[in-house]
Amino acid sequence: MTDMDGMIDRLSPNFDARTLPISMAVLHYTGMIDAASAIDRLADPDAKVSAHYVVAEDGQIIRMVDEANRAWHAGRSWWRGVSDINSASIGIEIVNPGHEFGYRPFPEAQIDAVIHLLGGIVRRHGITRGNVVGHSDVAPARKDDPGELFPWHRLAKLRLALPRPTKNLMDPHWSDAGFLLALERFGYDIANGPAAVRAFQRRFRPELMDGIVDGECRAILLALLLPKPMGD
Repeated sequence: MTDMDGMIDRLSPNFDARTLPISMAVLHYTGMIDAASAIDRLADPDAKVSAHYVVAEDGQIIRMVDEANRAWHAGRSWWRGVSDINSASIGIEIVNPGHEFGYRPFPEAQIDAVIHLLGGIVRRHGITRGNVVGHSDVAPARKDDPGELFPWHRLAKLRLALPRPTKNLMDPHWSDAGFLLALERFGYDIANGPAAVRAFQRRFRPELMDGIVDGECRAILLALLLPKPMGD
């Protein structure tokens, strides 16, 4: 059925009760060959995965789990001290084949819909920009989505995500260990250091994701930490 918001309901049985208040939004790509396959899997009780929303490439939004409930989208993950990301977040799956099936740019209509959807979620739950994250941010050793082609800058212009710092960048010359401590302070799980660095690069410097700490990475992270502890 379609409701007044223009969303289509395709309800998934894969959810349970939250144990934490909603404080973040996690963006994914579906990573399957097409939208129908992804939606069918998210609705399959045997798959034991789900998301609150799916955004198709043409901008159609499919609602699968009520926001009051805990969808099963993040898996083993961690962000800013929270290990039960599913309880604390809204999960949005964005249709894209992903790196396995032919990763490609996200259509403008799709990103427009993501912005519209995310804007409402952020307002309803008081989610800060620093807690609008990608799956790769909360699970850096396991996940790459929504990937380096996702246009975070469009969200940042509307204050729906943190922008990439570009002005007055200064290299603090931290050691690699010091960089990882700062990265953990910002929010990342640093158990796998190179994976955490790559996830940070994928989000804030996608043109070079080599997992190596350099002056530009240090300067970007310092700028993100300076205005307010842990970003925003």
